[in-house]
Amino acid sequence: MKILVTGGAGYVGSELIPKLLSLNHEITAYDLMLYGNKTLNKNKNLKIIQGDIRNQNLFKENVKNHEAVIHLACISNDPSFELNPTLGKSINFDCFEPMVKISRDAGVKHFIYASSSSVYGIQDYKDVTENLPLKPITDYSKFKADCEDILLKYSTDNFITTIVRPATVCGYSKRQRLDLVVNIFTNLAFHKREINIFGGKQLRPNIHINDMCNVYIRILESSKDQVQSQIFNAGYENKSLIDLADIVKEQIGSDVKTKIVKTNDERSYHISSRKIMEILDFKNQFTIKDAVSDLKEAFETKKFINPLNNIDFYNIKKMQSIDLE
Repeated sequence: MKILVTGGAGYVGSELIPKLLSLNHEITAYDLMLYGNKTLNKNKNLKIIQGDIRNQNLFKENVKNHEAVIHLACISNDPSFELNPTLGKSINFDCFEPMVKISRDAGVKHFIYASSSSVYGIQDYKDVTENLPLKPITDYSKFKADCEDILLKYSTDNFITTIVRPATVCGYSKRQRLDLVVNIFTNLAFHKREINIFGGKQLRPNIHINDMCNVYIRILESSKDQVQSQIFNAGYENKSLIDLADIVKEQIGSDVKTKIVKTNDERSYHISSRKIMEILDFKNQFTIKDAVSDLKEAFETKKFINPLNNIDFYNIKKMQSIDLE
């Protein structure tokens, strides 16, 4: 299968593409390359395009003859989006419908969209399932929800549309992010031997990066009637921030201290991933402990240069350092 992956050099994309290549797919990685493209090794079945998804002509030229699009590219998370709301809207929302139209008209058969579990906002339900009304509370999550509506509107017998609402991804990647909760805690625990926990009781659903990649692969490999116009939560362990810190401490060392810091951030998510398990028979294979262990090994083997301060590991700091319009 020929697959175009937007954001192909990103945190998830740089791990997903090698897995797709190992399954003998032909891949086009389409990415701005803000963090470089050294995360993607040369492969005869890999084409790398340094491009902006807002460039309709470039996207149209490169999506030709592809059977599937996995759309990962975006300004990730609320704080990064809020640095430049106009830029965030142009990348996360304004160009989305043109991309969908171009893909459909080019003959793409399947469009998979990476939304976010943040579209649920704050819910009182014990298990937040895909059929609950959305309550996005930030522009980032509102635009994610709006893009879902747009994509489903284009579903036809010849154009399969599938939406994924990922939990927070954790673990090691060749394009590492250290600004996600489990990764933050692990980095602090390993290098500073102390974790600051803002609040503590808020729930955070997490998914190991390998499982996240496997979700996209399972969707690609599933039958049309299983995935057409479907929305799938993709999480695994719903843990409080305190519990996450305890898991990290268990893996990194008993000498690690934890410090509770007061916060006004009451965002709390508890998503159910039962639907993807039942419809696609998807089973998670990796845990938060695995993610922490993988990062610990990466720190021990010096795979990252200056992980506490290197802006390449922190989306907000990187966005502040460049003049992207």
